[in-house]
Amino acid sequence: MNYLRLSIPLTFLLLNAPALRADVMYQCIDESGHKSFSNIRSAGKGARCTAMDLGPAAGPAARGAARTPTPATFPKVEEDTQKSRDMDRRRILEGELAAEQKNLEQAKKDLAEQEAVILPNERMQGGAISGGKVAERVQPFKDKVALHERNIEAIQKEISKLR
Repeated sequence: MNYLRLSIPLTFLLLNAPALRADVMYQCIDESGHKSFSNIRSAGKGARCTAMDLGPAAGPAARGAARTPTPATFPKVEEDTQKSRDMDRRRILEGELAAEQKNLEQAKKDLAEQEAVILPNERMQGGAISGGKVAERVQPFKDKVALHERNIEAIQKEISKLR
């Protein structure tokens, strides 16, 4: 029964905890010149404390949401110029995509050739093939194929972001 009596006020306190955060912090400098920050004014004997008003937008979520407007003096790009830049970027990315696809085809071809070849040192006594040695030799070719596939995916993602 005591547990229930204690849990109700504790639950109420925990639910209201976000409302208890401090909007004012204090910067305190002690006698030796060390700075400290606290939500309590007295940070030590002989310390000078000044209030730092953080305001309602002090939390991390509020800071991310508050955006400053673009200054009027910020240079603007003409619409035709921006379209030209976007088209150039698209052309460059499409060229990179074509080159990467060609590299992927070549890497797959090299991998297939390497998987088809069994070197003499990869055979065990009795003519059986050592799968571990083959896999170790072929792994760099598989890695190269995977790299080109990731590059193609990244370029396609960039192209999809273009206007």
